[in-house]
Amino acid sequence: MAAVDDLRFEEFGDTATSLAANPDTTTISIEDPGETPKHQPGPPGGSRREEDDELLGNDDSDKTELLAGQKKSSPFWTFEYYQTFFDVDTYQVFDRIKGSLLPIPGKNFVRLYIRSNPDLYGPFWICATLVFAIAISGNLSNFLIHLGRKTYHYVPEFRKVSIAATVIYAYAWLVPLALWGFLVWRNSKVMNIVSYSFLEIVCVYGYSLFIYIPTAILWIIPQKVVRWILVTIALGISGSVLAMTFWPAVREDNRRIALATIVTIVLLHMLLSVGCLAYFFDAPEMDHLPTSTAAPNQTVAAAKSS
Repeated sequence: MAAVDDLRFEEFGDTATSLAANPDTTTISIEDPGETPKHQPGPPGGSRREEDDELLGNDDSDKTELLAGQKKSSPFWTFEYYQTFFDVDTYQVFDRIKGSLLPIPGKNFVRLYIRSNPDLYGPFWICATLVFAIAISGNLSNFLIHLGRKTYHYVPEFRKVSIAATVIYAYAWLVPLALWGFLVWRNSKVMNIVSYSFLEIVCVYGYSLFIYIPTAILWIIPQKVVRWILVTIALGISGSVLAMTFWPAVREDNRRIALATIVTIVLLHMLLSVGCLAYFFDAPEMDHLPTSTAAPNQTVAAAKSS
């Protein structure tokens, strides 16, 4: 009979009260299957890995976004295929422009602004606007420099538009193509390297050029000191965007190769900005003298020869 009494069910009160009365009691907690488990602390190296994933854009949220937004791709010869590259709203474009003007130290531009939806709309129109800003500002600058000189005759230089377009679009497409190929090649050598897509690299380069639009307009000021201060500021902002974006992708590589890659990126960017300033704004204009001034010189030369 005692054995039967031992098998009776008993109702227990509050768990905390029972534990206080019997400290040596062993308790087993059975959780509800629908209840969300609490976060358990991970290993010491987990925080470092999560930080790298956040900086490189490698976490599961990116995979979820890509899987959730995955659609059937159209053939490349159809209009729908290229329409996806311009599927971006005004808010996203302005947000990415703001991010290129105000780079945040330690934050990845691709991870914050680009990876969810890379586009070509912003880079295309930024490059087009920059082309006309450089060409028009260069003409106005030369006009203001020579204004008031009797020997100067203003002639619009439309060739600067084609030259600026060739330089800007070649830089915005060929340099990202070379960088993308390099990252893919290094990714095959070092497995820890995360390579960006070609569209993401083009997007980064396109938005990084936005700072040069107001800079080119201010280059109209006929003061060399002011111009070089402006180009230094623009180069510092846009160069930091590129360096902070691509450094996480190469820092796991050989130290010398990683540093050489970032230095090359910055030097090419510097070459573009300094070259545009030197050619379109600081180049001497000797072909705008009126033909009447050249005629006497030819007459004198002909008299001496005779």
